[in-house]
Amino acid sequence: MKERLPCEFFLIRYVPDVVKGEFANIGVLLREAMPSSAGPTAPLIRFTRDWSRVRCIDASADIPLLEALEAEIAERLEMVARGTNPDTKPILQVLEDTLANSLQITEARACLAESLPAELEQLMRMYVEPLKVVADKSSRLRTGRAAITGAMRTEFERAGVWALMRKRIAASMYTAAGDPMKLDCGYRPNGVIRIFHAVSLEGDVEAAKVLAFTAPQLRDGVARVEQAKLEMTAIVEPIRLLAGEPEDEASEAYRFGVETMERQAIRVMTVNDLARIAETARVELRV
Repeated sequence: MKERLPCEFFLIRYVPDVVKGEFANIGVLLREAMPSSAGPTAPLIRFTRDWSRVRCIDASADIPLLEALEAEIAERLEMVARGTNPDTKPILQVLEDTLANSLQITEARACLAESLPAELEQLMRMYVEPLKVVADKSSRLRTGRAAITGAMRTEFERAGVWALMRKRIAASMYTAAGDPMKLDCGYRPNGVIRIFHAVSLEGDVEAAKVLAFTAPQLRDGVARVEQAKLEMTAIVEPIRLLAGEPEDEASEAYRFGVETMERQAIRVMTVNDLARIAETARVELRV
């Protein structure tokens, strides 16, 4: 039987009001308690992909900021572990310096792990992620842009490329000052920039129309600024999640949204294609 690794973990909590004392566990930091002779392994950090608990205690919570903070912390911990960061402060001090005022970290707790990634998944299920309730047939399937972005991130993380990708890319870099659009993620293999953006076709197709309108400006801007070709991919829900009958109003709107984007040379893929997309990214980024 494989010997288990002595580890310790810390819970990261969102605390919007210290006086009230309400909090929600949003993440886990896991590290080896006794680094091996081969050298230190970078600690692993993971934040939740389901922010419903945070929104329950703070409806105005800045979720994009919290998501960006996870990437920032992970990068700084990786640099400290590799010794490439001139800042010699201990890892916990780095974490505390990076955390926002509304976040707290708990005391260390011991655990034994078969591997750090597997243990991190287990700890997330135990302490952070909401309990999954089996839905009956009348329950509404979880769709919408939040579900799509969550699925995107999950698949890119599984492929090991999420940390290497650009996130929340400002369209204003390529279009015009004041453009508020933020594109979800992307990377640059060779002379092509691949950008992936979640577009929900549930309810209305305004997001699809906005992306289609912006695509030519983005393409010209990328050529001008990056001297590269832009390949834009919109990730949408499978049509079966939105429509009950083949020719109902939702189906017609869905097809309109897809065709609107495709006319502007935007490749449209569904969440079912994400595993293949992430595998391509893994090969192109040489992970």
